[in-house]
Amino acid sequence: MKYESDRHRNSEVFDENQDFVAKPGVGVLTLLQPQPGERILDVGCGNGNLTAEIAAAGAIPTGIDLSEEMVTQARQKYPELNFQVENACLYRTDVRFDAVFSNAALHWIKDAPAVVNSIWLALRDGGRFVAEFAGSGNVAVLTNAMEEALETHGYTWAGRNPWYFPTIGEYASLLEETGFRVTLAQHFDKPTPLKGETGLRNWLDKFADYFFPNVTPADKASIYRTIEAKVKPHVDQGGQWMADTRRLRIVAIKPLA
Repeated sequence: MKYESDRHRNSEVFDENQDFVAKPGVGVLTLLQPQPGERILDVGCGNGNLTAEIAAAGAIPTGIDLSEEMVTQARQKYPELNFQVENACLYRTDVRFDAVFSNAALHWIKDAPAVVNSIWLALRDGGRFVAEFAGSGNVAVLTNAMEEALETHGYTWAGRNPWYFPTIGEYASLLEETGFRVTLAQHFDKPTPLKGETGLRNWLDKFADYFFPNVTPADKASIYRTIEAKVKPHVDQGGQWMADTRRLRIVAIKPLA
């Protein structure tokens, strides 16, 4: 599993990427509807901001994230809440949760069956799973341009993409095979601004450790120019560059035994 490296993400990349993907999950929190006294597991809690929103509704959240750095930040910001360093693929608990929640995290975990199994085991019978994450076609304009530019410059593409972007059918089927009843599955476009004149280059820099680790500085500069020229007709909307982000939003129930 590559989750150990993919989801680690240092705090600077995480915080800025949260800004890129969306201001934390207002829509998906509305779907969660946390209730006072409910035990809720936040998978991929990051800096804990959404975990704190869940707590503010009166629920009793537990936030987990593989990144020790992110969990440390979360504990410092919200010392009254429970945050744990855990691998979502392997997470096991004797406490059963009323709900499992995740926002902008599951696309970092390629072993989706392992995570879904962890979620299933963490839920009580009748509990719900609510999540939003990147889906099929997410930033396809950008990644296709990266692949073409890298290969044109003599670099192979294989093994560089760190993400898991399932189709709605793939993910709903995985949940159903595990035993869930899927009550909502949406796959929607959510174009996201790339800030400022250097927005695209900043985005490429954020993920350079994945896509360009063995690229020479000269080649990298040339590749960036090639990517900019390739994507400009698709993402430049009157001077504002918009990344072609796409999201999956899921609600599923663990049936009563």
